[in-house]
Amino acid sequence: MMSIMSIIILIIFGALVGWVASIIVGTSGGLLLDIIVGIVGSVIGGWLMNIFGYSGASGFNLYSFLVALLGSVVLLVIVKAIRR
Repeated sequence: MMSIMSIIILIIFGALVGWVASIIVGTSGGLLLDIIVGIVGSVIGGWLMNIFGYSGASGFNLYSFLVALLGSVVLLVIVKAIRR
């Protein structure tokens, strides 16, 4: 079970990653969407890294940020392509 502090860090991390990804892709959806994109992007990034033989997100560090950012950008590009 996650502690309250872990959940707060996850939300902040997700918001930061989602916000940076939305700037890169050129989308905007607000704070809640940034949090969701960041958290889901972290899962997608971890999955992609595992496919290529690397580890996924492993905590609150630069590597995990980059993995989550990769997944978030992939997610936003796919969603943007579908909406067109």
